[in-house]
Amino acid sequence: MEPPHLDGELLKDEASRQAAAVDFGNLVHNVPIGVLRPGSTADVGRILRWMGDEGKQVTPQGERHSVYGRSQVDGGVVVDMSGRKDVHSVERDRIVVDAGAKWSDVLDAALQEGLTPPVLTEYLELSVGGTIVVGGVGGTTWRYGTQSDTVLELEVVTGDGRVITCSPDREPRLFDAMRAGLGQVGIISRATLSLTPAQDSARRYQLIYGDLDTMLADQRVLLREGRWDYLQGAAVPGEAGGWTYLVDGSKLFSGADAPDDDALLAGLSDDRAQAQIGTFPYSDYAYRFAPLEKSLRSNGHWFHPHPWLATFIGDSAAQSVLAAELDLLSMADLGTYGRVLIFPLRTRSIRSPLMRLPAEEVSFAFNLLRFPVTDSEEAANAMVKANRAIYERVRAAGGTLNPVSAFPMSTEEWRTHFGSRWDGLCTAKELYDPKHVLTPGYEVF
Repeated sequence: MEPPHLDGELLKDEASRQAAAVDFGNLVHNVPIGVLRPGSTADVGRILRWMGDEGKQVTPQGERHSVYGRSQVDGGVVVDMSGRKDVHSVERDRIVVDAGAKWSDVLDAALQEGLTPPVLTEYLELSVGGTIVVGGVGGTTWRYGTQSDTVLELEVVTGDGRVITCSPDREPRLFDAMRAGLGQVGIISRATLSLTPAQDSARRYQLIYGDLDTMLADQRVLLREGRWDYLQGAAVPGEAGGWTYLVDGSKLFSGADAPDDDALLAGLSDDRAQAQIGTFPYSDYAYRFAPLEKSLRSNGHWFHPHPWLATFIGDSAAQSVLAAELDLLSMADLGTYGRVLIFPLRTRSIRSPLMRLPAEEVSFAFNLLRFPVTDSEEAANAMVKANRAIYERVRAAGGTLNPVSAFPMSTEEWRTHFGSRWDGLCTAKELYDPKHVLTPGYEVF
């Protein structure tokens, strides 16, 4: 069957198809039959209807930063949204962008008006559409929720090819199924995102700890009192073995009204002699991951497999689970540039229904950012297997999965993951993607 008339182009050459089978994880490689570069939103609907009639599947791609083939499709069509990246308008409290725009595009446009997104991931070269469908966790998530919680309105092309605008008050079922819904019912074509006033500067605090318990205690204090604006943390392999623990965050400010270091650090039990404290322009602070990206690209590690794992652990089990897991990990499990992210969140701040967290007031993100020093397939597969084992132990302790993780999940496991929200997602699937055309990489259905 011939493809429909398109405003853009459907690429079927080998180079385009092979490129669409590679993502940041570099672990799974599914080759599509074609790659759509849409010339309009209507093109997306045309391809979805065509593939549905053909019994084939479709997946959208932005910056291809998935880590386990989640935005790939074997024998179907990839919709490359990276060219759909216009910034349409910036108002005092919102910005309207195409789904292929990167968060760096959003930030740059907002800063020109003295504004900023309230939540930014540490790496800004991710597409807006790509992060909304997985949630998007950043250093201010403890206060504002995920990036999907900052969405005001979405334009969506549903799996059956309809173009629908949705929001909390308009088509709320679709709106809730799109945010952190793993792209199972539609492809985001445009997003309206909230903005807040931007401060000029960031006072950054990087505090060092010799033990896990003390770091967690101080993170709880900072979370409870809301002293800082950004709050994150990590465990990194120590030079003499063991782990060094880091609480990393900032207080934002403008003009000469500099933060009071004594007040912001009062009562904390870090090794103050090792602390790194400095002031940076807000834009530089927001782009703080860029130097590491440049280094990883230059030494080739950026292009190695990345078997990342991201989970959430309830506060009541955090200390015991983290201690046990860190005892099992080493630098070899992470790579020279790898680290274990550990930071607290107020669970109630995360409001996207399909973003699943433990049923406790406070949860901790527990993420393994692995940067292997080689491109060994055998070593990468061993890390994927280890991810599965770690997740099962986290789940047994009441924890949950952040789906931006590298290991396979069955439909039954997704049912367990989504819990009470599973039936609602299934209903949305039948309403908006009845032929099950969309986003097979997660293997949800």
